[in-house]
Amino acid sequence: MRRSRVAPGTVQLVHSRWAPLRIALAALGGFAAVFVAAGIVGWGPPAANEQAIGEISRWCERVSGGFLREPVNTLGNLGFVVAGLAMFGTLARDAATDRPKVNRFIGNTPVALLYASAAVFLGPGSMVMHGTHTHFGAWIDNVSMVAYILIPWLLNLTELGRRRDRTFFAAYGSVLTAYAAGYWFAGPELGIGLDLFGISIGLWIISEVLYRFWSPPMRVLSGFVGFGVAAIFGITPAEMVASPGDHWWVVLFWLPGLVARDAAPGRRRYTPWFWLGFGSFMLAYTIWLTGTADHPWCAPDSLVQAHAIWHLLSALATWCFFVFLRTERPLPAPTARERSGIAVRR
Repeated sequence: MRRSRVAPGTVQLVHSRWAPLRIALAALGGFAAVFVAAGIVGWGPPAANEQAIGEISRWCERVSGGFLREPVNTLGNLGFVVAGLAMFGTLARDAATDRPKVNRFIGNTPVALLYASAAVFLGPGSMVMHGTHTHFGAWIDNVSMVAYILIPWLLNLTELGRRRDRTFFAAYGSVLTAYAAGYWFAGPELGIGLDLFGISIGLWIISEVLYRFWSPPMRVLSGFVGFGVAAIFGITPAEMVASPGDHWWVVLFWLPGLVARDAAPGRRRYTPWFWLGFGSFMLAYTIWLTGTADHPWCAPDSLVQAHAIWHLLSALATWCFFVFLRTERPLPAPTARERSGIAVRR
């Protein structure tokens, strides 16, 4: 029998290519072991805003006295784990096919691995909240959501501001750390009336508009896009005018325009993946509104829970946005004449 000979360097390359996926699986295994052990010992006292065993939880499902307080809503978060692991596998296969690394989401790049890690983290983060009903669970759930949503808009601002990856990671780490500490000690709105997850959705859409349609006037006009995003989620301009102190954060709508000193270096394809992700998230949000204890559609003992569907559709959205970000292709560098024209217009 003949044996094919493989160069040692090739074997090492194959192992390193799959290393991030193996690390993610090991981390999930460690989480599962700690989660099960903590459940066996007992989750401890519930958070002040959680209901007693036997009552209907905030997210409609009846609170169980078993291993998981909200079994269906907890297990619905496995969708994030599956989506994130699929991302790790996709990034590893990029190297196997020698796919050209035309953007940060092709291959095991630091930014792509962070995105995949954040997608996976959404699963355990929310599982701890729905499974344990503890204050720690609520905290880690919100931290996981912010850990994900910071990535797209900070990445856009890094590109539009012509900054390096190290600036992106420094900003990401600083904002996430400040949020985690602020939530733990001051509460969900950090003691200053700031819903960082919600405002980050607006900043993402605003920065995406700038990424596609950058111009000097658009740097100013882009901030008004935030009012449209807020209206989609039920906050109208009239409410903002009526109580400006409660809505001071609207000034952040102009942050992307302030940072975006130049046009994006690449072009992304928005059809179909961006719109599939957007549609999946908006459908998830619509269903999320029905998954509360006071909604007439609430069926606390059903195996089909609206909040679990919210998790599954949101996980699908993370995958769609991942594929969307992989579509970016660099734009040709401007000629000397074009550069001088840009300088004159500025």
